[in-house]
Amino acid sequence: MDFESWWLIFIPLLFGLGWMAARLDISQILSETRNLPDSYFKGLNFLLNEEPDQAIDAFIEVAKLDPETTELHFALGSLFRRRGEMERAIRVHQSLLARADLPDSQREHAKHELAQDYLKAGMLDRAEEGFLGLDGSTYSLPALRALIRIYESEHDWPRAIDAAKKLRKIVDEPIPQLVHYHCEIAQAALQQTPANPDEAQLALNAAQQASDSADQISRPASPYSAGIAAPKVRIAMLKADIAAARNDQKVEHEALLSVLKQAPEFAGLIAKSLQASFVSLGQSSQGLEILRQHYQIYPSLDLFNVVFGGLRAQDGAEAAWEFARDALESNPSLLGLDRMLEIELIQAADSTAASSAADREAGGFQKLPGPDFALLRKLIKRHTQRLDRYACNMCGFQARQYYWQCPGCNSWETYRPLRLEEVQ
Repeated sequence: MDFESWWLIFIPLLFGLGWMAARLDISQILSETRNLPDSYFKGLNFLLNEEPDQAIDAFIEVAKLDPETTELHFALGSLFRRRGEMERAIRVHQSLLARADLPDSQREHAKHELAQDYLKAGMLDRAEEGFLGLDGSTYSLPALRALIRIYESEHDWPRAIDAAKKLRKIVDEPIPQLVHYHCEIAQAALQQTPANPDEAQLALNAAQQASDSADQISRPASPYSAGIAAPKVRIAMLKADIAAARNDQKVEHEALLSVLKQAPEFAGLIAKSLQASFVSLGQSSQGLEILRQHYQIYPSLDLFNVVFGGLRAQDGAEAAWEFARDALESNPSLLGLDRMLEIELIQAADSTAASSAADREAGGFQKLPGPDFALLRKLIKRHTQRLDRYACNMCGFQARQYYWQCPGCNSWETYRPLRLEEVQ
């Protein structure tokens, strides 16, 4: 192919066009930058220096000067909500929705932000209405999760169940709290006056179906979870409660006994009820032996209390304290010692002077005088009060009783069936 000299003309021409395009871009950028108010840059500087109060004031000034800055309005609304200034956050997002020229995508964004404002402000009715209005939008998934939180806080378990089922279809993952929603309905039926075991049984059947369905979907392990056994334990405990309401001792006993096999680490939650079931069936000694052997593998404070108290009542102080010495030597526990002294004080108050003298003359263990027990327990109690609590593995919220749902962060199955002293 022959080279034509006139082609050389294109080389400087191309360079010239590129130079002009670059100049135009730079000019446009500089022009837009000059149009931005100084308050905008001041606000950015305050944000970078972690001074949100001053940043908010600067951005408010920008918004007044240029009401078309929608992204700035969204940023302001989020800042107000994080600071707890809910009225100001609501006004910002309402002003955005009042604009007729707002694009559909930004209108959905504003609706979602406004619904979040209502939720944090505790205006649940308006929040629910706002999230329901986002069905089918790009924010449908977070809106559905927010609706579930609203229904949980209102204890509207039927609507929570419907929302959770809808969520499961969208995300195709197990929803562990679905089992608990049905269990909450069953528990409420049992707490009625009089109790309604038939209604509770229907809800429990639904909980069992939800649990079986969840088992078919692989559930990822979580460092915060109490384990996949938690729903099964609750179902077994409710089954026992329903049987007790129907005076069916056999079914109640079998349900409680199943916890030891299916979820042995949860034995402390049902130990007292299980031993009472053994007693009602005339198998007190057998029950104590089963619980005692279980304690050797899965020690827990509640299990210790039941075994020690049962031995104290059945075989006397020496047998109970022999068990206690071995147990506390293997698993030292101030809470265990505190419970042990508590039982001794109750026994001392109920016993006669003759039985107390017989215990002292029995040989071997020499029991301390009653007043010494009271003084010793008083000293120990001061150190055990902060340890005698369950703690949420998600947020650290501490409670004296076991919860299936944390009252602090509302997460499900984040409490281990052990107290603080036992997990430290």
